[in-house]
Amino acid sequence: MKKIIALLLLTFQITISQETKVTSVLPEIITQFPTVRDFTISPTQDEAYFTAQGYNGELSIIIKVTKKEGKWSSPKVAPFSGQYGDLEAMFSPNGLKLFFVSNRPLDKTKTEPKDQDIWYIERSNNLSEWSEPKNIGSPINTKGDEFYPSIASNGNMYYTSTAAPTKGKDDIFFSEWKNNTYTTPVSLSEAINSKGYEYNAYIAPDESFLIFGGYQRKDGLGSGDLYISRKDENGNWSEAKNLMVTINSNKMDYCPYYDIKTQTLYFTSKRTTIKANSDTRKNLEQLLKTMNSYENGLSRIYSISTKL
Repeated sequence: MKKIIALLLLTFQITISQETKVTSVLPEIITQFPTVRDFTISPTQDEAYFTAQGYNGELSIIIKVTKKEGKWSSPKVAPFSGQYGDLEAMFSPNGLKLFFVSNRPLDKTKTEPKDQDIWYIERSNNLSEWSEPKNIGSPINTKGDEFYPSIASNGNMYYTSTAAPTKGKDDIFFSEWKNNTYTTPVSLSEAINSKGYEYNAYIAPDESFLIFGGYQRKDGLGSGDLYISRKDENGNWSEAKNLMVTINSNKMDYCPYYDIKTQTLYFTSKRTTIKANSDTRKNLEQLLKTMNSYENGLSRIYSISTKL
């Protein structure tokens, strides 16, 4: 089995050492929340955002943590979040824009939530204050739902949308940043999109590869898996490949974010190490420790060192 995985990883041009394992991210912070999803970290490595949600997703708030003198701060609700359903923050490659998804109304005088749109905040440098949230507008945002924005260094945007026309359910769309505006979005080719659900696409800053989630595909390991596709010299995307058991589990794996600087892949997973049966009886302390463990089947953030 190990030889097969090694061969597959070599085919995908992914470098993972035998000693490298998937690890938990900020466990002391993450476990303070019922469930979490998506993660993004600044190029300076001292500012990170993730989404905290209720058990059934009835609450969805973006959380901010900062690092000073090598230590992460206590989590705080991001200044632009806390009232509406916010999620999926994503830094631009230069760290001067932060995109996110929200159902907040366009008109500040209203409080009724709308469909999910892509918004962003920006700043002039890493030490300046963020701007007020701005709706990215059309042609990206539509009467449908838009999710998981990811930006290349040239400004091109990749994101998930339910808007027609799609090749099936949710599709991954692309919009070119041209002459200081976004062009009409297009659904990516069948090398990536299918008749099923494709979602949570992360684009490399140079657009050389795309990592995304695919739900219950024929080559899937369980619920949802992470896939990778590479762009050739002619601008065509390769057939997406499953990232296999080194990264994926037999549970839901989604929301990828790759830190180019540290060569670290962050992602969300509902994996669990809890087994249904045990040879020994647990007392209450042991039971609670097991139930509240990091890999307990609830959405948690994980990372792995890998060269993509």
